[in-house]
Amino acid sequence: MEGVSVAKIAKKMDLMNYTPDIDLKEHRILLADVNRPALQLSGYFEHFEQSRVQLIGMVEYAYLRKQSEAQRKDLYEKFLSFDIPCVIFCRGFEPDDSFMQAALKNNVPIFGTSRGTSEFMAELIYTLKEALAPCITIHGVLVDVYGEGLMIMGESGIGKSEAALELVKRGHRLVTDDVVEIRKINDNTLIGTSPDVTRYFIELRGIGILDVKTLFGVECVKEKQSIDLVIKMEDWKKENDYDRLGLEEEYIEFLGNKVVCHSLPIRPGRNLAVICEAAAVNHRQKKMGYNAAQELYRRVQANLAKPEDEE
Repeated sequence: MEGVSVAKIAKKMDLMNYTPDIDLKEHRILLADVNRPALQLSGYFEHFEQSRVQLIGMVEYAYLRKQSEAQRKDLYEKFLSFDIPCVIFCRGFEPDDSFMQAALKNNVPIFGTSRGTSEFMAELIYTLKEALAPCITIHGVLVDVYGEGLMIMGESGIGKSEAALELVKRGHRLVTDDVVEIRKINDNTLIGTSPDVTRYFIELRGIGILDVKTLFGVECVKEKQSIDLVIKMEDWKKENDYDRLGLEEEYIEFLGNKVVCHSLPIRPGRNLAVICEAAAVNHRQKKMGYNAAQELYRRVQANLAKPEDEE
């Protein structure tokens, strides 16, 4: 089913429901944008974005208070006759009896919040963008390592879950094992989450299912994380030429967004957790403006440029 349910957003944003008799299951939000219907409440309905969530703030509420009872009834009837997902009153304002009657008549859910309109609007838009974002499912593991979202990919049984468990033991936080749900929030941000069924579980072959949250505590898990770096584990092959300097970044694409990707050959004796930690820290250092490979290249070039008598 398209969109996100009004009930889910109301629960996530902790909204007060003024219309409990309306079945919220049949009401869905299709757009992440919201609308403050100041013009509509003054009688102008051309180009009305009726498919957006409608917010009533200080301006709208103050304007309505100045209208007569008859004028308000007429405005409410016209406004709520449109197919609106829901109306939310901000700043602790409450709908009057006429508004409630029109809402129930037209089957429009009404909610309220005590939060300021602008602050609430910003968070609502972000929440809706996240809920409505394009989503794909990838086989892999996602861990928060020093604040960097590290996704480990590779063939089944190669050791992704074992590496994630070792990272958890070293103080990092598990987001999801085996299945990563990736959502494109914008052109620069990918968010990874876990399916509800497998959240905080890790599967270890030969051991079974482990509940990381129960075994290691809530400080070792995280609900969602941006995806900043991908490590692709693969069996080491002697004939393959692996990158040893890292002067040029390689990328993998998800939903049109590029993410830095490193291919990691697996051999007995390699400490995968330490390598993953080093990769995450190195990636973070690059974002802060320092590239160790480029610094080494600069030193080598400077050394080659020295006159022989200075060496």
